[in-house]
Amino acid sequence: MSSASKSKIIKAPKVSNQKLFINGKWVNSISGKTFATLNPSTGQEICQVAEADSADVDLAVKAARKAFESGPWKKMSAAERGRRINKLADLMEQNLPELAALESLDNGKPLRDSLNADLPLSIKAYRYYAGWCDKTHGKTIPVEGEYFCYTKHEPVGVVGQIIPWNFPLLMTAWKWAPALATGCTIVLKPAEQTPLTALRMAALAQEADIPDGVINVLPGFGPTAGAAITSHMDIDKVAFTGEGSTGQLVMQAAAKSNLKRVSLELGGKSPNVVFADADLDAAVEGAYFGLFFNQGQCCCAGSRLFVEEKIHDAFVEKLVARAKKQRIGDPFDMTTTQGPQISQEQCDRIMGYIDIGISEGANLLSGGKRVGNKGYFIQPTIFDGVKDNMRIAKEEIFGPVMNILKFKDVDEVVQRGNKTFYGLAAAIWTKDITKAHRLANSLRAGTVWVNCYDVFDAAAPFGGFKMSGIGRELGEYALSLYTEVKTVYINLG
Repeated sequence: MSSASKSKIIKAPKVSNQKLFINGKWVNSISGKTFATLNPSTGQEICQVAEADSADVDLAVKAARKAFESGPWKKMSAAERGRRINKLADLMEQNLPELAALESLDNGKPLRDSLNADLPLSIKAYRYYAGWCDKTHGKTIPVEGEYFCYTKHEPVGVVGQIIPWNFPLLMTAWKWAPALATGCTIVLKPAEQTPLTALRMAALAQEADIPDGVINVLPGFGPTAGAAITSHMDIDKVAFTGEGSTGQLVMQAAAKSNLKRVSLELGGKSPNVVFADADLDAAVEGAYFGLFFNQGQCCCAGSRLFVEEKIHDAFVEKLVARAKKQRIGDPFDMTTTQGPQISQEQCDRIMGYIDIGISEGANLLSGGKRVGNKGYFIQPTIFDGVKDNMRIAKEEIFGPVMNILKFKDVDEVVQRGNKTFYGLAAAIWTKDITKAHRLANSLRAGTVWVNCYDVFDAAAPFGGFKMSGIGRELGEYALSLYTEVKTVYINLG
């Protein structure tokens, strides 16, 4: 693990919110149960957090329903909703160091990433959707007969939201911001591994004058709290971000209950294609960032790196050298570029895939081992000579494991790039604009980056084709997930 005598070390923050947040109050779970949230850097307990189950979900849904049907949120002007969402963003800026440190404590990501990526992107999402509050218009429609016809967009109602552990603050923002902008009320279950920042955000939302019952936060586990949300008969829509097989369970539960609306942002096995005419140094850095950012724990990670044969050897040499510069260590050390994986379970899963890659005959170029004797640190790992039929090339690893595959031409890489159940993202590295457009049109993915990777903006939609999901987060497109369109006919005769 890296250590530098001159490193700036930031202290971990104190945890202030550990209970459930229901109807504007901090409460224990009805069962009285709690669970430990752990520091991934050490494996030690940070604190105990109240554990919600179906009874708590029911209580939160009742609060959200009352807030939606008869509370001030529905009566409030759209402009005023926007003002309060902006106030929430203001409070995040005022508490930015604390929120970033809390995120790194609970998740393990380097503090520099929390400060420079997670928090700014989260704040921008709230500000973007604050601007949409008074701009969700209907239309007048010229219909046959003596009728005046118009449409209006109404909030879908009470929404259940379930978020993952890899970007807790950002995923909270992606879920809350469009829901609040459209006038919905929320029951949120954060991942059991990372509940702390969502709870802190609930306190800030209350400070931002968002009325009681509009936001409810219930830490808990998928089979209990999560299942209760997806199957609840008084939740109108559920939004889930996470693993694909869980997404299927969410859809099943929604269908079997009240046929609630569903949006899913799921996994990926994204192709990252480097052509011989690319800027080699830029492509190396982009490929490295596209996989190893956030310890490889990104649904859109460029985990299938296709490199044209002509430049393969030179590219791989530069990539391996780049991997050696990674600084693995304490997330609160501002020189650290890679923190721990989220949990022992995830760490074991990743190490299992590394063993599978070796057994399948892939060439391990670097990494492949645990780091240190505490916490869940894994070396940045690079496999070469990977074949399309290997498990490491087909299955989502969700860790710092890169797979390099050779290709000869455009037609071949398009066919191989699309040979997956997933379709979340893709990237292309080339100086040939015609080639870039051709691949952008041909690769079946929700986002295609050209000569860049992991570029996000609150105004641009994000989501997947195929088993990478249903619906889109961000941008104007996300508003449709939280609204119903009502058509009104008025007889003028």
